[in-house]
Amino acid sequence: HFHISWTELREGKSYFRIMADLNPSIPDETWKGQFETMLKKAAPSQFEEAMAQGAKYFYIPALGRHRGVSHFYLEQFSTGNDEEDFLLAEKIGYDTIRSYAEIFEAGLANWKIALKDEDYKQQLAFHTLYLFQVLILDRGTTSGLLVHSQNDLGILGSLPRLVDRDLLASWVEKLTGSQRMLLREIVSILSSHNPCLIDDEIKMDLANVIRDHYQKYPDDLDRQASGNVLPPTIANHS
Repeated sequence: HFHISWTELREGKSYFRIMADLNPSIPDETWKGQFETMLKKAAPSQFEEAMAQGAKYFYIPALGRHRGVSHFYLEQFSTGNDEEDFLLAEKIGYDTIRSYAEIFEAGLANWKIALKDEDYKQQLAFHTLYLFQVLILDRGTTSGLLVHSQNDLGILGSLPRLVDRDLLASWVEKLTGSQRMLLREIVSILSSHNPCLIDDEIKMDLANVIRDHYQKYPDDLDRQASGNVLPPTIANHS
């Protein structure tokens, strides 16, 4: 997954938001090292800070683990030189695509002889965790849904196609307060079949559930993920 966006405010302030993270269903240390080597070369001066922010942002307290294996995150990034910042963002974007394509190609070369039934179960469990992190903790996702309802499918475009409904439901008790209520409501609109299909209709329902929840419980926004800088995304659109 990667996200690169440029925010320019009316009063003239501008900055980048840059994310690049590797989220494999089945971790591989070689590919993790390859991905992080790429990031360090692309952004040598920013690498340590971005990895620290990423590790903070993508941590899931209720489950005691991170979403993926490598997380690079720069929030409100600006050196004051817009041209240099653009070139850095462009390089991170292109290099992330190339690195992932290489990893993906290597995986395709081995999948027929490597994958077992247990691997598919592990993939389904990870996809369930990914959906949990995006819908419960991801501040960017929530902010996008709260700003307007015109791009709900786009904002939820990274959700996996299949998840384990029973596993997701088992995490309700790991949350507290109104976050627990949110996950219960998310589970309630999913099909009882397992694996559970996350199609466009379900995504629209999920978007409405999340929007309604944070309109009723705005304090829950403070419990969402953040790096060292808290982005004022919703305020910027007011």
